[in-house]
This record gives sequence, structure tokens and C-alpha cells, in this order.
Amino acid sequence: ILSFPVGVLCFSELSFITEPSDVTVLPKDPAVLDCQAHGQPPVTIKWLRNGVKLAESEHIHFLPNGSLYIPKIKHTKEDSDEGFYQCLSQNKFGAILSQRSRLTIASISEFVLHPVPVVVTVGSVARFSCAVISSPPATITWELNQRTLPLQTDRITVLPNGVLQIHNVQLEDAGHYQCVATNIGSVLKSREATLTVNLDAGPKLRQRPRIIAGPQNVTVSLHQTVVLECVATGNPRPIISWSRADSKPIDVYNAKVLGNGNLVITDVSTKHSGVYICRATTPGTRNHTTAAANLTVLVPPNIVEKPESQTRPRAGTARFMCQAEGVPTPHITWLKNGEQVHLNGRIKMYSSKLVITQIIPEDDAIYQCVAENEQGSVLSLARLIVVMSEDRPSAPRNIHAETISSSAILLAWERPLYNTDKVIAYSVHYMKAEGLNNEEYQVVIGNDTTSYIIDDLEPARNYSFYIVAYMPMGASRMSDQVSQHTLEDVPLRTPELSLTSQSTTDIQVSWQPLPAKVSRGRVSAYRLSYRTAADSTVTSVELLQNSTEYLLEGLQPDTIYLLRMAAATRVGWCEPSAWTSHRTPKTSGNKVPSAPILQLEALNCTSIVARWQSSLESVAIQGYRLCYHEEGQPEQPDIQLQAQTNTYTIGGLDPRKKYHVKILAVSKVADGHQRDQTISTPGCVSARDQLAAAPPPPNQVTVLDGNSSAVSLRWSHPPFPSGKAVSYTVRCTPFGLMKCILGYFLPNCHDVGILFLCSTKQSVTVQKLDPNTRYEFMVRLHVDQMSSPWSSVVYHQTLPAAPSQPPAGVRVTLIEEDTALVSWREPTESNVVITRYTILYASQKDWIAGHWQKVQREGSHTMALLEKLEPGNVYLVKIAASSEVGEGPFSEIVELAPKRGNVHRIFSDGLYHIDQRSMTGIIVGVSIALTCIITCALILISKGKQRKSSSHKVIAVGAPEGPRSGFPSERHSENIEALIPMMSDHFIDAKGGSSIIINGTGPVSSKKWLLFNREIRNPADTSLYEAGKTVLRYEEHLGSAPLPPSSREIIYGPLRSESSHTSEGSQETGDSGHYSNEESNEEMSSPSSSRSSRPESLGPDDGIAVLELKQSFKVEKEVDAPLLCGISEAHVVSNTCQAASC
Repeated sequence: ILSFPVGVLCFSELSFITEPSDVTVLPKDPAVLDCQAHGQPPVTIKWLRNGVKLAESEHIHFLPNGSLYIPKIKHTKEDSDEGFYQCLSQNKFGAILSQRSRLTIASISEFVLHPVPVVVTVGSVARFSCAVISSPPATITWELNQRTLPLQTDRITVLPNGVLQIHNVQLEDAGHYQCVATNIGSVLKSREATLTVNLDAGPKLRQRPRIIAGPQNVTVSLHQTVVLECVATGNPRPIISWSRADSKPIDVYNAKVLGNGNLVITDVSTKHSGVYICRATTPGTRNHTTAAANLTVLVPPNIVEKPESQTRPRAGTARFMCQAEGVPTPHITWLKNGEQVHLNGRIKMYSSKLVITQIIPEDDAIYQCVAENEQGSVLSLARLIVVMSEDRPSAPRNIHAETISSSAILLAWERPLYNTDKVIAYSVHYMKAEGLNNEEYQVVIGNDTTSYIIDDLEPARNYSFYIVAYMPMGASRMSDQVSQHTLEDVPLRTPELSLTSQSTTDIQVSWQPLPAKVSRGRVSAYRLSYRTAADSTVTSVELLQNSTEYLLEGLQPDTIYLLRMAAATRVGWCEPSAWTSHRTPKTSGNKVPSAPILQLEALNCTSIVARWQSSLESVAIQGYRLCYHEEGQPEQPDIQLQAQTNTYTIGGLDPRKKYHVKILAVSKVADGHQRDQTISTPGCVSARDQLAAAPPPPNQVTVLDGNSSAVSLRWSHPPFPSGKAVSYTVRCTPFGLMKCILGYFLPNCHDVGILFLCSTKQSVTVQKLDPNTRYEFMVRLHVDQMSSPWSSVVYHQTLPAAPSQPPAGVRVTLIEEDTALVSWREPTESNVVITRYTILYASQKDWIAGHWQKVQREGSHTMALLEKLEPGNVYLVKIAASSEVGEGPFSEIVELAPKRGNVHRIFSDGLYHIDQRSMTGIIVGVSIALTCIITCALILISKGKQRKSSSHKVIAVGAPEGPRSGFPSERHSENIEALIPMMSDHFIDAKGGSSIIINGTGPVSSKKWLLFNREIRNPADTSLYEAGKTVLRYEEHLGSAPLPPSSREIIYGPLRSESSHTSEGSQETGDSGHYSNEESNEEMSSPSSSRSSRPESLGPDDGIAVLELKQSFKVEKEVDAPLLCGISEAHVVSNTCQAASC
């Protein structure tokens, strides 16, 4: 930045002390408009009306203090003093213009809306309305039979907008009603309207709520009072409630409910702008109806970035900044000494900025920024002082430009020919070469270089450049201009799509060509991709560069389709847009309204206006339904609009966001075809967004505590100064939801949703979460209608919960006289891990006494055995599932009558059901299993008769005190090759087992195969017998064939090789609930995995040592064994006996 002597910066300011303000007067009354200015004398003041200078006369007087005096206001068709007034103050430094003031003559017009007669029944609602044009606004009162009604009673409400509401109408309310409008000028009465009240013919039927007078879109000025009416009928009388579409709280200090549901907001400000929803609900039910309206608050302009006075040398450049706020957005113009600035090649206006290049002495003046909208005007001034200087350097020479990329150009030049040694800096000036009124940019660099790269250019654009050399007291003339073109690039984004359906099987896709700033070159092609929401298969169509629409045909009716588009230049394709959804219409025999023609326009960075027009058709339209949502966010509630409405303003949006807007017409028959369109809000250019940037997001978001359904969050206030109220929004999202939104299909995409919570504190508890589920939490800050970005994501998984539902499909089947099989299905709950099942059963006698027997199974099991049941007793069974947190509820009681054998009954409300299918399956399974076992045994016995046995072996199976239990000394271990499972008649399983084996085909009773009788052939080996052991005798022939693995697995369970030193080869019996058809089939189909190894005690010439099942096994002594063990086959280990453990 160049500096100049400070002495030249001092000058006398010219400013206003008092400016004229708006005034309303009566005809023939006097009026005074004040104006006082301060500055170096002499200061003169002149007046303008509607931009034309006024001359002093008998009718208009200029007072010595500068004010304007009108003794008698004229108000005729030929001549009127009404209009806009401004005073112009001037001294030797220049002139300034005051703000605009409006002089209004009080008047009141004829009624534009008279009340109309109404006929109602006793107890219903009567409503009258009237409207009048008045300046200033008139006060409305009502008369009944020429007697003034009170403004508000328990049943009567007079709204400020002129509406009269009478609730719970009585017979005495009948009569003639008249509207009276009053202002400072006059009083005006409307025509009378008659209210007729009839008695009810009969009892009232229940009626759903219906809004007969809903809120209307309203635009008001700052600090005024607004009324949002809502009148509803129904039986019983509905309850009226209000909310905002953006979920912000309604201002409780300025808002109140008037009458039976009308919302009145006083002293409105910009924070009150938004969409308000009236909801009428039937008490005690969910039956409701809604109506919505948009409140727009108009705000006078306010300059938030004022221009600053500057001192510049001749041939220099001056830039005056000016930013203003207001609703609607103020229009900014510039004045020079009180008159409009004449724009030319040197003086240009870019948006709201005034730029003066190659300054000349005549540019020395007072400049004013004028911001105006329909609510008023405001001005701000700045002085430009031009400094004269001699011995200026000559202009830089031989300017050359070369393109480097799509956004950069290299500029080079030679030093000036004269006074080169006095050059202290260069300024590089550049602007777009095409178009009018393009903004000029300037970069100042040192005098030690004669080249510069400008790298913030737009692709595929022509730019012009020139250079100025500076010395301490002035600048050179501008150099020759040179132009250069940047390269193309891929498009910045894709076109905004508009979607509609003309039939049930097509979608008409249309779009506007990309503007040059966005296309970044010439568009060479478009690519349209689409798919259904339920299918991930994407179909793409490439379209020509000049295409602006395409019809998708052959689609499915009533189906959600997702569409997106990409655009390409010669450089390549841009990123495709996000998916846009559209539902094709349902197939219907009736004619429905076609899709309205929709046009969207961004009013400003936070508002969008939607305009639509219906096609000419025979279908009567009763109204419209409009909805909108930000891309990637849930849809807002539908907005119901009346049939005569054709425009709607959507406010409270975020800048630089893409929004989807949908609209359809509604008829008596059905909803019409829908039109979808997208639009992006522009960025806010106000100084508030530049000087007061968006607040930073909350930090240190942490999870304090949580359980299975709730999580407590806390965060810290970000470090930024703010004296205004702060609120927060917490966003809770199930992990993976964003992928669902973006089109990735995950298992539970249809079940997830986003939860938003608002809080004014720095902590919140999120309720109603799913157990054992991972969530993402983010926090956002709101202050002064600005929102921070979302904080960093915090992940937290809710704790598991106890099951809330019992096991399903509980069945109890009697498989023996004293044994029953219980089966069930897991509870139908997601996110709950079952760790244990508890089975309670008791006879009816024990049940009455409150004594239950308990059996527990692991969470992976879904069956169990109930043994030692007493025949003749009726048993009751119930089951509960447990997680690591706790136990869930028990199932309904199931009743079992053992004496009936193959029948089980479900105890439910006194009804009993016989499950014949289950019993048939069990009987068939048992029969198949027995057939297989007997067949295998006969084959083994027939083969065994051809071989001779070499010795007798007696093996004992004892209690599970240790692997050597039951063997008196190590010297006998060499004779131990196999362990045979045995069960006594009185076998009791401590874990709830039984003396049966269950395989894939069903239960097999141990009593059917346990006992065969054969004489002992080697009595000497009986020395291994000890009391408390179960002794089996059998013979083994070394030359006999081995028992087929599949048969052994069916009888004994899977066997382990000698390398195993544990009991992992043992399998639990049917009481464990492990066995299913799939598992058994898999085991039987892979016998090689259970095949035993060759015993080490036998040499290669001795043949294979195998087990031969003889025709009989005899139990020498039967004792109760605590467990049924799976037995390893032919285990022979030196000096060690490995017994299978349970």
C-alpha cells in the first residue's frame, strides 16, 4: 500500500445533524420537515421533492435553520404536497444529500372487503372479515345491531387485521354485524351482514378437525404487529397449537395466543421471519390437520460497511466499499456531490463497490453511498482528495502475457523509460475482457521484479491487463493493455434438474445450460444416470452438448427413482451431482391434475421464492402441497396452500446450499403429478458475513454417561466473543446412515433416521436410542441467526440391554415316558446378544406351591431335555432369555401331560393345541436312526465272526475325578485301547441331560442298544474292576475290520486321534441343544476328520488294531455317572492312559 504525507488528509467534514423523517398530516394542516447540517461555512441547504429541486414560495418556506415549512398542505387531483423529500447541504468541499423522508396525507378508502351474511348452528364458530385501505393504518372495531362489541371476551375475539371470531355461537349472537374503520382523518363503516343461528337438528357426530380459516402469507415492517389466524372446527373441539417449520422455538416474549388459537406477534424483528405451522388436533387422539404460512419481516436498509475517505495521487485508483443489509436487499447507488455518479470507462461500479481509475483533479469530491429499499433509505459519505505531482515516471513497456493453466496467467514487462530510478512499486490491473461493467482487480508488487503470475482467474475466460508504475508522489500513466485467454477446466458443478411425470411410466428431466462461470469452458456432453431406490443397478445415458431435456420412458408406476447428472468439457467430466429422488405416479383410472409449471428464484442468500402455474385442464384443483428440504437432510413437513395461491416464499435457509422443492396439485379425486426442482442459495455478500464470520463450532464434545437407551453429552463453548443468546443443535445419527443417504445399500438402511435436539445449555441427554448400537454425535452453535459448522464427530455405542421379549415358538414334546424335549426360537430382537436361556418347569402341584426346577443353557442353544418326569403329572414350562445385562421376560406357560405320550399342549387362555407335525417328525427321525444303527451293527457282527480275538480287555469308566480314575496302576495302561460310553438306568445329568443320544435324525434311547449278554472270556482281567465303576467286557480281534467312522459317530460322537491330549473330541449329547439336522449331516459327511491314527504299540506287520463289537456287552455293576462322555478311539500312549473327559 502506498503512503503519502499525512498533512493532506485533513479536511472539514460536511455532515447532517438532523435529517427529515416520515410524517403523516391531514389536508390543510401545516407540516415541518427538519434538516440541519454541520461543516465549514458557508453551508447552504436546498430541498428536493421526488428528486426535483424546490423553489421557495408563498406555499413553501425555507427556515433559517434549514428546515422546510408548509403552512397548508395541498391534496387535490391537480396538485398535492405528498411525496418524497430530501435536503441538499453544500459547502466549498462539496455537497451531500439527506435520507429520503415521505410526507403522507391521511386518508381512508372505501372498503375493499365487506362482511357477508353467515348461517351457523348453536355451538359452532362464526367468522366475519373486512378490509380497508388506510393511511395511516385504520383501527377496526365491530358493532352488533349498532352497538360496539368488546374487543375480546370468552367467546368473541376481534383481531387487529379486522377479523371477528365468535366461538360457541348462541342464539343471542344472532343479529346485524357491521365493521367500523377509524384513522386520524375519518371514520368509515361497512355494509351490514346478518348472522343467523339455527338450533341443532340432532346429536353431533364425531368429526375430524378441519381448519376453516388458516394463516396466510404475510409481509410486515419492522416493529409492527402481525396476526396469524387459525380457526378450526371438529367434534370434539380441536386443540390449536403452533410451531415453526425450522424447529426453532417461538418467541415467548413477543408472541401470545389471542382467542382460541390465533397467534399474535408484537414488535416483530428479523428473528420472527419463517414458516409458522398451525396444528388442529382432536383431544386424546392423533387425528390432526395443519396449515402453514410464511412471515416475512421487512427491514429498512442499514449500512454495515461504510466507505472511507481517501487521498490518492493523480492517475491513481480509488476504491470505495459499501455494504448494506435489509429486507428486501437494498439497492445501492453512488452520489458525487449530491448527484448521481456518471459511470464510464474510468469510473465503474462492481456490485456495490465504486472504483475510480486514472484519477483526475475533477474526481476530488464528496461521494455518498445510498442504500434504498421499500422501507426507506440510508446514506454514508466519504471524501476523495486528489494529490497533484510532477516528475512522474513513464509507463511500463512491452507488456507480455502467457497462459499457464486454467486459472493462471504469467505477466511480464519492461521498466519505464524515464525516471526508472524513482519507481518504488508496480500495480498490476486486470479484468475480464468480455461483457460490460466488469470489476477491475489490482495487485501491488515491489520494484525488484518485472513479472507476476496471476493465479485466481476463471477458466476459459479472456482477461485484459495493464500496469502502472508508482513513485512517492505519484503514478505513471497506464501501460498498453494486453489480452490473454485461460485454459478450459472441468465444469464446477452440474445443472439443476427439474423432474416431472406426464404419465405413470415416464419422467421428464429438464435443465438449464450451465453459465460460463460454472461450465469453465464449452460443455461437450451430459451424462444422465438413474436407478430405482430399491436396486443398485445404474443406467446411464449420454446426451449432446445442446440438450436441455430428456424423457425417461418404460419406467415402473408408483416407484421411487434416483437421478443424477454429470457434465463434461474437452478436459473431462465433473463430479456427478447428488442423487435426486422422484416417485412416478400411481396407476389410476381417474384423471388427476398434471404437474404445475414451477419456477424457483433465490431472493437472497437465505430465501427462495417459488412461483407456479397450473396447466389448463378440466380437473378442479382444491389446493397445492409444497415441501422442500436441504440436500442430504430429511424433508420438512408439507405446506398446504390454497388453490388461488401461485407463489410462496421459503425463508430461513442456509447460504450456499442446494435445496429440493416439490409441488403437486390436489383434487377431490387424488393427488396430482409431482414436479421436483432443485436450486442453490447464493452466498451472503453482506459485511456481517465478512467482518463477523460464522462462529466456530463447539469443541471438546464428550460422552459423559450412557446406558442401553440414552447418552449424555457435554461440550465446551468455542472461544469467540458474543453478548447475544446462544443455542445449540445436537445431531444424533446411527452409524452408517450417511452412506444410506448417499445411495449405498446397507442392511438396515430403511430403519435408520436422524434425530435433532435443541438446547440452550452445554449438555443434553439423548433418549430413546436402540441398545447395542453405534451412534454418531455432532453439535452445532447458533447465534444471531448465524450457525457454526458441525463439530467433529463423536462415536459412542449404547450398552446392551436385557431382552424385552421372551423366546418365541416354545414347544415341549414328550419323547419318553419320563423325558421331554423343549425347543424354542431366539427372541425377535435386533441388537440384543443372548448369552443364556433359563427353563423353569414344575408339576401342577409344585407350581401351586411356587417350586420351580431350573435348567440353563448357553445362548447358542435352542433346545433342552427335561428328565425324571413323573408319569401322570401335568407339567408347566416357561423360558426366558438373558443377556450379559440381565434377564428378559418369561414366555407364556406351556403345558405338558407326560401320560399322553405323544401329545403336548400350549397353555394359552385355556385353549390346548396338539402339535401332530412335531411328533410325526420325531417318530420318523427315531425310526431312521434305529434302522441305520441296526444295519451297521449287523454288518460289523457278520464281519467279526471271521476273525479271532487276541485278548480280552476290561475297561472301567468312572467318575470324572481325573483322567486316570478307575485304573489301579500304570502297568495296565498298555491294555487300554478304547473307552466305551455307558449309561445306567438311573443316569442323572447334572446339567439337565439324559440317558439318550440325539443325532441328526432324532433321539435314540440308550435302553435299546445298551445291553447284550455274553460270557466273559478272560476272567483274569477282572482285577481292573473297582467299586463305583461301570465295567464293560468285550473281545477284540486284531484282524477285524474297523467300525465305519460314520456309524461310530452316530453312536458315540466324533472321535479324536492319539495326538489329542484333551477331551475336545467329545460332543455334548442331546441335552445341550447343539444338534441340528445341518450339523449332523455335516459331521456324517466328513468321516475322515474323525478317523483314528495307527496305534504306536503295533508294528507295521501286526496289522491294524481295531475294535470289534461283539454280540453282547454286559454291565457288571451299574452306578450313577454324573456325565455322559464322548470316547476317543484306540488311544494307546506309552505309560499313560488318556481317558476322555466330559
